[in-house]
Amino acid sequence: MKNKLPSIVWYLSLVSFLNDTASEMLYPILPIFITQVLGAPVFVLGIIEGVAEGTAAIFKALFGYYSDKLQKRKPFVVAGYGASAISKVIIALSYIWPVVLLGRFVDRLGKGARTGARDAMLLDAATEKNRGYIFGFHRAMDTAGAVVGPTIALLLIYLFHNNIRFILYITAIPAFLSLLFFFYVKEPKKKVLTNKTKLVFSLKNVTKEFKLFLLGIAIFSLGNSSDTFLILRAQNLGLSLTLVIGAYIVYNIIYASMSVPAGKIADTLGPKRVFLVGLIIFALVYLGFAFNTLPLLVWILFAIYGFYIALTDGVSKSWVGAMIDKDHAGTAYGTVYTVTSIFTVIASVLGGILWSSFSPTTTFLLAVVCAIASLFVFLFV
Repeated sequence: MKNKLPSIVWYLSLVSFLNDTASEMLYPILPIFITQVLGAPVFVLGIIEGVAEGTAAIFKALFGYYSDKLQKRKPFVVAGYGASAISKVIIALSYIWPVVLLGRFVDRLGKGARTGARDAMLLDAATEKNRGYIFGFHRAMDTAGAVVGPTIALLLIYLFHNNIRFILYITAIPAFLSLLFFFYVKEPKKKVLTNKTKLVFSLKNVTKEFKLFLLGIAIFSLGNSSDTFLILRAQNLGLSLTLVIGAYIVYNIIYASMSVPAGKIADTLGPKRVFLVGLIIFALVYLGFAFNTLPLLVWILFAIYGFYIALTDGVSKSWVGAMIDKDHAGTAYGTVYTVTSIFTVIASVLGGILWSSFSPTTTFLLAVVCAIASLFVFLFV
């Protein structure tokens, strides 16, 4: 049946749910922890996010390649989620910002190890008729954790009187619990590929569409700095820590609730159309953050932002899945994530510099320009 999900999709989605619950308990309070508890300047946020993503970026394609080479996905996925769990403990133990950088590096390294292999496992379980649905469901479960996590963080902030460090320790619990589901994940055995596949990241053998897609992603990512800047902007406009997390929860509720419908629409209309609508929404939201001065409008912008990510995240994976063969899915997905991470490094560092040297408006306007430029590239895919 088209709407029946394979068990492996359920288990991987539950792992993502718990891991994201942990990550999103941490994520909205991390900028405040770095700037207020540790006393670091704002530009350090850009350095931490940029360097962590950039240092780990190459591993996304590298681990994706080796998962194709060995035709084994599960070991990479387990190791990746394990590293992310350990990173939560490292960050909680931080008393200087370079230790937070180490924690973020370990977390991104884990993401690099698992992401390509995990998406390849999801693609293996999919068909042309339900590819968008499967990726949309996984994103919905992952993002449900992003609703539960900040909600728990809000409760803990209230109960423990803004003791941010204590909350950071608690984030490790669901991260380690997520690893238990791997006892139920059974990976089908595949024939190991021969050594004819070389460790050379060449675009000669991929389709023109995939090359254009990578170019579009690179241009878009050049302006798509870390979401920590959105959180910081919300606080900058006068929202308290509780209200900032509340706005972030609204964003994730929209994201989670719309991911499955977006995936099903992509299966019907094609992922490209849905993805392009998402890009337009992104540009409008960042334009709003660039010029908005009203705290109330932040809630509306975060809600609309949830539509953007629902229309692009899982949908883009479905789109990539239509351009590649499954035996090389780990390498292909890893390459997409590597390109994204490399240019996100530049975006986050540049975003922090623009924010500190000029104004928050310039950081968000850069994102708008890059989104519009990438839109024209994607039109030719």
